[in-house]
Amino acid sequence: MKDSELHTLKFHKKEKNMRFIIDHDYHIHSQLSECSSDPEQTNELILKYAKENGLSAICLTDHYWDSAVPGASSWYLPQNFKHISQAKPLPQDTSVKFLFGCETDMDMFLTVGIPQSRYDDFDFIIIPTTHLHMEGFTISKEDAQSSEKRAKLWVERLDTLLQLNLPFEKVGIAHLASPLINYKPQSRKDFLETLDMIPSSEMKRLFTKAARLGCGIELNQHDMSFYDEETDTVLRPFRIAKECGCKFYLGSDAHHPKSFENSKKIFERAVSLLDLTEDDKFHIPHNHN
Repeated sequence: MKDSELHTLKFHKKEKNMRFIIDHDYHIHSQLSECSSDPEQTNELILKYAKENGLSAICLTDHYWDSAVPGASSWYLPQNFKHISQAKPLPQDTSVKFLFGCETDMDMFLTVGIPQSRYDDFDFIIIPTTHLHMEGFTISKEDAQSSEKRAKLWVERLDTLLQLNLPFEKVGIAHLASPLINYKPQSRKDFLETLDMIPSSEMKRLFTKAARLGCGIELNQHDMSFYDEETDTVLRPFRIAKECGCKFYLGSDAHHPKSFENSKKIFERAVSLLDLTEDDKFHIPHNHN
């Protein structure tokens, strides 16, 4: 092997082994999301956050359920494409790529709130499968009160999502270890018990498929804000996802300016605990809307 070829090989090996760089945030809400409605959470402030933290790419992902898809809850109904498109045009900067995305949802009938006709309107599409705090919309009243059923729904809903005809190269799966999977999100004990009920074998099956499809697995700031003694339970899905070859992205899930304050610190901790490298990073395709 020539010296030049050996140098190139070593360079690429070093690049793959390089620690995962905190250079993006692909899950951010503005004042247009109903759960924000914060006049201070503007696109300009979001861009400022990115520049001050050395991020090279960010994505606006306001909550969204398209008017063409039946079944929106009363909360989702006004958050249609016309509403969230008020954010455009997004402010741009030479050092930061500001992308236009959305966070849609999956209802209790396993319907996702974005039609195929809208796929090209977004740079990135976030779909959580664990928003099980929305009783009567994402989960029935009967199922909501059963930890065993919610653990089964974790599997069933992700399984269904991975079978859909989605542009997985620009799809992120969010909140996989979210307390919102629990009937009472404030109960950490019940939340951790629910996570523990999910079989590792099912996680391996699902994450193997996710890796093959090429979607991103989100490291959400709120999910990653766990106590040290909870590490093994909360990180189990992500460790299995890594073993299966999944790629990861970061999401502050910020709804208010204060949400940005500790995001980088939380991301750094998660990256260290999972021992992620640049080779584990999910990249949104260059298709800027």
